[in-house]
Parts: sequence; structure tokens; C-alpha cells
Amino acid sequence: MALKISRILHAGYIFEHDQIQIAFDPIFENPFSKNCYAFPEIRFDLEKIKNLRLSAVFISHFHDDHCSLESLDLLDRDTPIYLYCIYDELLHWIKAVGFKYVHKLQIDQSVRVGALEITPRRALDAEVDSLFQIKADGLNILNVVDSWIDEPTLEKLVADGPWDLVLWPFQTMREVEVLAPSRSRSLTNEFPPEWEPQLKALNPKYIVPSSCQFQQESWSWYNRAFFSKTYRQFQEWISEILPDSKVIRLNPGVSIALSKASLDIAKPLSWITPIGPQDVDYDFDPETQPPPTSEISKKFASLSSDETEKVLNYCRSGLIEKYNALNPPEEPFFDRPRLWKLSVFDHEAKPQVFHYLVHRGVMRLASAEAHEFSWCTEVPISKLYGALELGESLTSMYMRINDVIFAPEVENELRDVDVIEDPLIRCLFSGVFGAYQRAQLERLKASRPEIDSSFDKDL
Repeated sequence: MALKISRILHAGYIFEHDQIQIAFDPIFENPFSKNCYAFPEIRFDLEKIKNLRLSAVFISHFHDDHCSLESLDLLDRDTPIYLYCIYDELLHWIKAVGFKYVHKLQIDQSVRVGALEITPRRALDAEVDSLFQIKADGLNILNVVDSWIDEPTLEKLVADGPWDLVLWPFQTMREVEVLAPSRSRSLTNEFPPEWEPQLKALNPKYIVPSSCQFQQESWSWYNRAFFSKTYRQFQEWISEILPDSKVIRLNPGVSIALSKASLDIAKPLSWITPIGPQDVDYDFDPETQPPPTSEISKKFASLSSDETEKVLNYCRSGLIEKYNALNPPEEPFFDRPRLWKLSVFDHEAKPQVFHYLVHRGVMRLASAEAHEFSWCTEVPISKLYGALELGESLTSMYMRINDVIFAPEVENELRDVDVIEDPLIRCLFSGVFGAYQRAQLERLKASRPEIDSSFDKDL
């Protein structure tokens, strides 16, 4: 009997075999994660999704583009949920939504659902990610999700071959480069060097270019700067390094029937409707010039007076309290006192400017005349509010770091500085887990009084 594999969106899949239906990392939202729009464009039939009776759901990690409580909320509460996450709070929150059977996955411990055997495998960042190995009727499939594979795991996977199908995250996202575009180093058009030996060692019969099926808002400059690889480029590269492997593109809703003897196109998912051309590709342009943050900020709705005041109070005091409570930055750049300029732009492109003196692990408000500023951060106020109150992630905030030319001495010191050491990034995201899911729970609780309120103790 053939195994039917269907793409949902991004890293989401449905595996079907003999009346068993299993979903991996299901996302039923468009957009998801605030500003990730399906690429190619599709529409979900939410009423049909509510009528699904899945045999199980497997979630590889807690990131909001893989684990969305508002997507899970569409499913029957008897659906078993299997989650890889080192934080038990997330399992509790899924139970709070009403799911009766929520299980914590362990690396290398298999789960059998009907004839399918699912085994989580260790990813390079084991505190976050996992990979999935799926076996059914003699088929051996590796779902790499959007993880990286280390050498010990690769050795285990090679020993457990041969591999019929690998779902490979083919896209490399330029998440850091778009934060400081004027400081991005020149881009090579090559795939990460470890991919070739890894794929050759796995030597799969079929490869699906997986993950990263989204773009940002239609006006966003990220659409030409965030994704540097194309489906076409991946196809050509695989043809060179693995001429006996076949690349299979799966757009959202598209299904295949896989057996030991063949791979055929199968009936598509009825609850995903394609809109417009589907075999679209990414259009990376390294010469793309980003608009100023002031212009980007005008794309977002205005905040209420209370929301605005909440953000400004954070800038006046909350940010300082958080920074001073963190461990000192590892970046030696801040071993000397530095004047940091933070510009927060409203929907009319008007900035509120704050200056802080930062020295190792200590921050205080300062006047602009105290020093010549040597670090600057810009952000739309609505996005800063989103990060504070709605669990918005860094990739959708349109934050801009050090997009000016400093004094020559400072420029020389900044040459090798990691922009992730930005004080605002550290204060918003250091030591924070599950902010997106917590915000989702608050929204669900507000509209659904029957939702278990016991999760409050974790918020």
C-alpha cells in the first residue's frame, strides 16, 4: 500500500496510510507568525479542517511557525499531540486549550501510530529542534524540518539507511543580514558547505525542497532580501551532486503516493485551494535598497494612547530594568561606555528618540550630549508593542541596527560585532520562552471562557 504525503504549508505535512492520518508541524493560518504569507498563495477551508479526524499530530519544536495554538485549536480535542520541547510549560498550555492526550517526545524513542513508526532524532540545536524519521511498509523517510544535522546524528542516519525520501530545508534565511543591511557582507551564491557531504551520505531516492514556503507583506523589501536561494537553483544543484536522486516540489495542498516501486501524484488536499500561479520562485536581489524605517512604520496601524504609553514607559524604564537584570553582553564592544540611540517611529513616521549609556551589564538614560553615540537601533512602535504584548518575533519587527556611518574609530570596532548583541534584541528576547503561544492563549481565553485558566500560573 502506498504512503500518501501531502504538503500543508511551510514545514507542515500530512502522512496517510490505511486510514491513519498524521500531521507534522501543522499550520492552518495565512498569514502565520504575524507576517508570513503562503508562497505560492493558497486559501484554507477552516470548516473542513475542523472536521478532520487526525490520528496524531507531531510537532518538531516550539517556534511559532511550527507550533501554533490557534492552528491546533481547529482540531478535535481527542487528537493525540506529540511535542518535542524541553519546556514543560508548552505541553501544559496545549492541555489548557482542551487537548486530552499531550505527550512529550524523547530523542530516539519511537512512537507507533498504526503502521507508521515515528522517531524523533537529535538536531544540532537539541535545546530547540528535532528531526523526524518515519517508517511505513518498508519506506524510510527523513523529515529534517528546518534543523541542522550534526555529525553524530548523521552517522546514525546513514547507518539506518537507505533513505527513500528526505524532506530537506533548502532555503537559507538571511535573518541577521536584514537587521543591518548596510553592514551585510558580500553574499556567496553557494549552499552551506556541509549540505553536500550530508546529502551524499544520505543518498535519498527522492528529495523534497522543504520549509520556508512564505513571503512577507507584498510591500516588504524583505521579499527580495530575505531568501537567497530558489527552487530552480536547488534542483540544478541536486542534479549536479546527486544525479540519481529526483527532486519533487510539493506546493501547499499537493499530494504524492510513495511506494518502494514508484512515486506518483495523488489526489490533492480538499481543504487547501490554490490561488494564482503555483510554481512561483523566490526573486533574490542583493542590490535591493531597503526603505528607511520611518517609511516602513507608516505601513502599520496606529496604536491606541494606552498602547503607545505602554511602549514609551518600557523605553523609559522597563527596558533599563530588563537590561540591568541580564548577564553582561559577551560582546567586548560594550566593555567601554557606549551611547546607544533608540528611535521608535509611529505610524506617521515621527520618531521618539531615547539615549542610553551602556557599559558592560549596566544601562541608564543619558542625554544626547553625554557622548557621541556609537550604536543605534530603529523600530516601528507598533512592532515594538507587538514584541512586548503579542509575542511577535524578531523576523517580523523590521528592526534596523547601526544603519549609519559612525566615526572611523567606531566603524573599525564594529567590523566584527554581532548585531544580535543589540541591547533592544537582548532585552526583548533573552531568556524568553513561548511568548507567541502565551499571547495566543490570552486571545483564545478572551473569546473562549471554557478554556482552562490554569495556564495563568505560567504566564
